Amino acid sequence: MSLKILDTCVNCDVCEPVCPNKAISLGEEYYVIDPALCTECIGHYDVPQCIEVCPVECIELDPAHVEGQDVLKLKYEHLMARAG
Repeated sequence: MSLKILDTCVNCDVCEPVCPNKAISLGEEYYVIDPALCTECIGHYDVPQCIEVCPVECIELDPAHVEGQDVLKLKYEHLMARAG
């Protein structure tokens, strides 16, 4: 699954710089995660870095974007091929 940021986000700016896929950006009211870029940090880290650093615990799995581990790994590989 992709992750999503809830409206309880306080715009503390700590999640955006730790995202290895640059999937996090400032939305109209609070930070948002682009599901096309989010791999839950698969390929980079063992755990999603945004969740690790979020002080208000406002990041969770997005049930609107269900993806298994294999799909997330393929997405990671595709993103790395585009970047490199």
